Amino acid sequence: MKIYKIETVQHISTSIEACWAFFSSPRNLQKITPEDMGFQITDYDGKSVYAGQVIQYKVSPLLGLKLSWMTVITSVKENHYFIDEQRFGPYALWHHKHFFEPTESGVKMTDVVHYALPLGFLGRIMNTLVVKNKLKQIFDYRVVKVDEIFNSKK
Repeated sequence: MKIYKIETVQHISTSIEACWAFFSSPRNLQKITPEDMGFQITDYDGKSVYAGQVIQYKVSPLLGLKLSWMTVITSVKENHYFIDEQRFGPYALWHHKHFFEPTESGVKMTDVVHYALPLGFLGRIMNTLVVKNKLKQIFDYRVVKVDEIFNSKK
C-alpha cells in the first residue's frame, strides 16, 4: 500500500485558547470545507473533541457521489493537538494530526495527513489524477477561510 502525506502550516492571529475552541469543535469543520464537497455531519455528540469521540459525515468529493465517512478522535492534548482517524470511508488509511503552537503573534497551526487509497495500482493512478489535487484544493480553501475568520482586519 502506497502511503501519501500532506502537510500544511498556517499562522493564525488569535490566542491559543480561541484557536483551540474553534478547531476542537467538529461543527466548525463545515465552515472551512468547500461547499462543493457537500459536507454534512450526520452524527456527533455535540461536544468538543475528546479521545474516543465518533463523528460521522456525508461528503461528495467527486461528481456529486455521496459517501459516508466515520472518523474517531484517537488522541487529544488540549491546546496542543488532536488526531482523527478514519474508521469507515473512502480511504484505505486516513490519519490526520492537528498541531497548535503558541507564537509571539498568535498560533502556528500544522496539519499532517497520512493517507492511502484502496485498489492498489488503480488507487495510485486515482491519487495522481484526482485525489492529491482535490486534497490540495480542500486545504488551500481552509487556509483562505481560516484567514477570513481569524486574520482579516475588521
